[in-house]
Amino acid sequence: MWCYLFLEETHYDAFITQGFKSRRKKERIENHVGGPNSVHNQAYEKCQNLLNQEQHIETIIVKQSSQARTDYRIRLKATLASIRFLLRQGLPFRGHDESEDSNNMGNFLELLQVLANQNETIKRVVLENAPENLKLTSPKIQKDIVNAAAIETTQAIISELGDALFSLLVDESRDISIKEQMAVVIRYVDKRGCVIERF
Repeated sequence: MWCYLFLEETHYDAFITQGFKSRRKKERIENHVGGPNSVHNQAYEKCQNLLNQEQHIETIIVKQSSQARTDYRIRLKATLASIRFLLRQGLPFRGHDESEDSNNMGNFLELLQVLANQNETIKRVVLENAPENLKLTSPKIQKDIVNAAAIETTQAIISELGDALFSLLVDESRDISIKEQMAVVIRYVDKRGCVIERF
């Protein structure tokens, strides 16, 4: 059966194409089976490998994709932790020179490096150890995450405010590149009677 499935160059066609009728010539079977490196044993090994579920391509791909998902979650959590810290502190993300040779790559990358230095699991999957197209450090990714955080923060403020009265302070200024910057502060009294200001 194995020799038929994994047809190789062999001089024993009786076992592959023509069939075997003579049971008296048992030495032909022994010659066909041969030693450990014989065509028959190689075909047997190939058949066993095919039947082995652990070696199937699908099993290996599932294992790799599971590991990739785990690595991605670790990378994303580290990125979110860095962004959350910088947003709470009101610090800028980017630095003047974000190249790997720079002494100060900016707050975001430096904070991510600190997290990596403190945790071996994070270090294994971020920055230079991350896949080139999945580092989660580009300015576009940072802005997307900041925008998602802004939407969540706005919704939390609106739900906390409810139907209560509030005041709004809006200030606008132009920077040196002639871009308008607007700051919005909302002030209200919460359900416990405390004055709350949200910037």
